[in-house]
Amino acid sequence: MSLLRITIISSSLAFLIACTNPSDAITTSPTTPMRPSATILVATPTAVATATVEPSATMTATITPTEVATATASATAVVAQYVFPVQHAEVTYGKFHHDYPATDIFCAEGSEFVAVTAGVVDFISFKDIWDPKTNDPNYRGGLSVAIIGTDGVRYYGSHLQSIAPELKVGMTVRAGQLLGYTGKSGDARLTAAHLHFGISHPTTPEDWQVRRGEISPYPYLQAWRKGEMRAPVLP
Repeated sequence: MSLLRITIISSSLAFLIACTNPSDAITTSPTTPMRPSATILVATPTAVATATVEPSATMTATITPTEVATATASATAVVAQYVFPVQHAEVTYGKFHHDYPATDIFCAEGSEFVAVTAGVVDFISFKDIWDPKTNDPNYRGGLSVAIIGTDGVRYYGSHLQSIAPELKVGMTVRAGQLLGYTGKSGDARLTAAHLHFGISHPTTPEDWQVRRGEISPYPYLQAWRKGEMRAPVLP
């Protein structure tokens, strides 16, 4: 074999060995970045995630239990309507009463006394039997009416001149319905005409200490005159 042929064969073997050397492959691989294939360029995970979190009609309609409770309460809650107890008249009244919580609403005799809210007639005094000699507190109110509102509060008005026609105990009334006309019955015959207005817990007709008033009506009267629907809070 000639020297030239041996040299060519040796060179060929060296070339083949160099191409299969693992160290050469590791060295050159990082410096030659792999070009992303068409498959890698397809953002399959992103597309799946987008499809998962994208709001659908069902997800939009889904609400948390808290939201369900709130929505249910809002849908079923009934907002009571309140009106000022004396209508179509000029009135004056103060923040304070004498020795217990109540409000004397001074107005002309014959002014309309109305239900401040919807409820049921709880008590009617049709006769003025107050006697200044005995001054029985149970009869000081003279002609009077009390209702228990749908809010669970008792509203009492006394010193009336007359009771609304056909008004009966147990009758359902609406806010603003006529209950009677203001006057000077009971111990008001010795004072200026006014409506004694009391707010209390429900009680028996004979329980004059509660029915006359447990909390000051003044802040509620102020609100109702402005058209604000403010419900009394009892202790």
